[in-house]
Amino acid sequence: MSVPTGFGEPARDPDEAEARMSTWARGFAEKAARYREVGERTEALRLTASSPDGAVRVTVRADGGLVDLEFGDRARSVPLDRLSGLVMATVRQAQAGIADRVAEVMSDGLGDEDSRTRALVVDNLRTRFPDTEDTGDTGDTGVAAENTPAAGRDTAPADDEEHRPW
Repeated sequence: MSVPTGFGEPARDPDEAEARMSTWARGFAEKAARYREVGERTEALRLTASSPDGAVRVTVRADGGLVDLEFGDRARSVPLDRLSGLVMATVRQAQAGIADRVAEVMSDGLGDEDSRTRALVVDNLRTRFPDTEDTGDTGDTGVAAENTPAAGRDTAPADDEEHRPW
């Protein structure tokens, strides 16, 4: 008598069905462990970038969040409006590497497994953190379009005390 196993062809005996289920469950547990490791390695990722003139150095996490900001001696001589542009450009420069680094971690941890999932994750990261060439950053000592407001935001004039009370 055959017993349907739900895992392909019917098992000839209960021991065979149990062995198949154990193999199946072990495969899921191993896959979960690989994903857990990839998640931990991704959480530990830190990407650092410096402005070309050394005035600014930033470190970001894999989710793009800023975890460190340092100013070099050169920052003292940079006008504040230019310094803020350097900070933002350097953050974007660090974030631009996130997708490639996460792709490496996923490839190392998962191999060819779940290539569709990896593609979805990496494509999402590339959309959120595009290459600096795609953002218009010049990569030199500033931002190509310093006076262009961010999408969906208004920018107040630099000396407007009503909008910039600090």
